[in-house]
Amino acid sequence: MNKLLALGLLLLLASIGYAQQRPQYSQYTLNNYLANPAISGIEDYGDLKLGTRQQWSGLEGAPVSYYATFHMPIMKDMTATYRGGRGVSIPKESSTKKPVYRRLRPHHGIGAMAMSTETGPLKRGSLSFSYAYHQPLTRRIRVSAGVAPGLIQYSLDPAAVRVINSNDPAILDGRVNEIKFDLNMGLWLYASDFYLGVAGAQLVPAKRQYVTTTTAEDNSGTLQKHYYVTGGYRLDVTPYLSIVPSFMVKIAQPNTSVDATAKVIYANRIWAGASYRHQESVSAMAGINISPLLDLAYSYDASTSPLGQANAGSHEVILGFKLRNTAKVVCPQWAW
Repeated sequence: MNKLLALGLLLLLASIGYAQQRPQYSQYTLNNYLANPAISGIEDYGDLKLGTRQQWSGLEGAPVSYYATFHMPIMKDMTATYRGGRGVSIPKESSTKKPVYRRLRPHHGIGAMAMSTETGPLKRGSLSFSYAYHQPLTRRIRVSAGVAPGLIQYSLDPAAVRVINSNDPAILDGRVNEIKFDLNMGLWLYASDFYLGVAGAQLVPAKRQYVTTTTAEDNSGTLQKHYYVTGGYRLDVTPYLSIVPSFMVKIAQPNTSVDATAKVIYANRIWAGASYRHQESVSAMAGINISPLLDLAYSYDASTSPLGQANAGSHEVILGFKLRNTAKVVCPQWAW
């Protein structure tokens, strides 16, 4: 049995066990926009992130993902009382004054996301655009709702497939490239020290087309709905040290994936953390907010599943840009 065939069997078992068609990322806390469009425009600047994940390195044909996301606010009040002040320099003469609160106004957010995942001869590409509405509930708590329509393209490279029958209709029937409509929706409740979100992805009941055999065993290939529940809390232990526990529950019937993460942030500049994905992997991660423009993060996953014996772990890198950051924010205000 060659390596590519072995990988195919492993991926088949994984898809049966987890029923997940969307890539999942260890550093979800840095870019929850990947799962929830309600994040759109949450910060005071244009948030651009470029990311890549190499899954199961050392295994031939293992999944490799790339993405680019961008979102920005519209009609948002950028004053210090709205931001809450974290990560923004405050003049000494005003730091002792009692804050003056005033009515907060709602704002809008827009964004876009492009993603590509390649697994051996299989490719999955997607493009979506998002809109979110942010409504203050109290002086410190806000809620947002978002929607992200888009397209998903699946393709297969027949030249990279090794088959016993060179005339296999699954390869030659002309349906190896398909485009499907996608719809993601989400809600996000947040303040300067916590967040809680729920979201759904691939909500349109589109079907992938497979070769028809005119038998009851035909595979409908329905796009699997994904549901996310995400939460986090930021505890400021000292003026320079914060602890951030968080979680993500991902439901793709019939199974559920659970991530638990803990991070330590020092001086809003550098951070380090660890994450555990139930029955799948443990991760170590670290990052630095280099300047009001640039931040960088890296994580390494060691597999705890039987597949871990056949690979050298997974790598993930995220490069972030804060565009039009007029307040010179170093650490994100709402998505740390």
